[in-house]
Amino acid sequence: MTTVDPEYAREAERDARRARLFTRINKADAWFQVLGLAWLTPILKAAAGDNPRAQMKDIWRLLGVPLLAIAGFLLLWGTLAPRVETSLGAVPGPAQVWEEAVNLHEDAQAKAAKKEKFEAMVAKRNDKLIAEGRADEVKTIAYTGAPSYYEQIWTSIRTVFFGFLIGSAVAIPLGILAGLSPYANSAINPLVQIFKPVSPLAWLPIVTMIISAAVATNDGLFSKSFLISAITVTLCSLWPTLINTALGVASIDKDLVNVSKVLKMNTWTKITKLVLPSALPLIFTGLRLSLGVGWMVLIAAEMLAQNPGLGKFVWDEFQNGSSSSLAKIMVAVFTIGIIGFLLDRVMYALQSLFTFSNNR
Repeated sequence: MTTVDPEYAREAERDARRARLFTRINKADAWFQVLGLAWLTPILKAAAGDNPRAQMKDIWRLLGVPLLAIAGFLLLWGTLAPRVETSLGAVPGPAQVWEEAVNLHEDAQAKAAKKEKFEAMVAKRNDKLIAEGRADEVKTIAYTGAPSYYEQIWTSIRTVFFGFLIGSAVAIPLGILAGLSPYANSAINPLVQIFKPVSPLAWLPIVTMIISAAVATNDGLFSKSFLISAITVTLCSLWPTLINTALGVASIDKDLVNVSKVLKMNTWTKITKLVLPSALPLIFTGLRLSLGVGWMVLIAAEMLAQNPGLGKFVWDEFQNGSSSSLAKIMVAVFTIGIIGFLLDRVMYALQSLFTFSNNR
């Protein structure tokens, strides 16, 4: 009978646990990459004892260097900003911008409480009327107070996604058609080349006039300002998706196309089983580009048309000209940049779920 050395067994169990831990860390690394948190992987590996010296190099590269660059930027900003005088006073430094961000947060909380109080009063009034048998006098009264900073952010996000979804619904089928048929590509390509470079500032007056003529009031499902901004986003953002979809479909392996002919696949089966799975990486690349373009276009459209959202917030503060306006505008600039980054991460997460592409 063979006797197993207890120390050897414990060592083997420790090795097995470490192997399972590293497997979990490697699996988590895929999501860390998606979320922009790749620096977490070497930290976890170092904590688990996997060559700490080598991991420290990765930690320095992925976390230390970016933090050092941000610190350098903040230091340079804080040093130079007070020396630049504008019509609104000196350019605010990091401390002033942060203070204004806190003020906007507190103002948003105060406005939310005020709105909640108003809605509670309306509900109380309606309940009282119902209790007195005067249900016919019950009214739904909309709150008309100024929107908070967070509400304007949410308005912009809803608008860009609505416009982006409409653009994607148009661009993907047209891209598939252009990729499958040389004749369709010849027909679509000139339109793409003509309209792709057109600025949102050129589209906006046209869209405004058409929507104003087609939509008489704001009583429908969507307000006129919302539709104007969303359709402007659609017209400017659909082109990257269309172009990348057509390129992805046209680049499908010819052997796969021949197999589909041998199997006598109908058009729908060919598209769903062959074309889309093969072209998805490039389609998602186009979608990520389109969403980024749409976000930039939206801010410009909101500023020019004075439609609700972050763009209007920036323009209103510029027109306001108070001592805190420039700091508020800079808060909005950072907000726009951070949201743009998060939107890209959302699209990359979806790409990672549906494709095997490693492109970032």
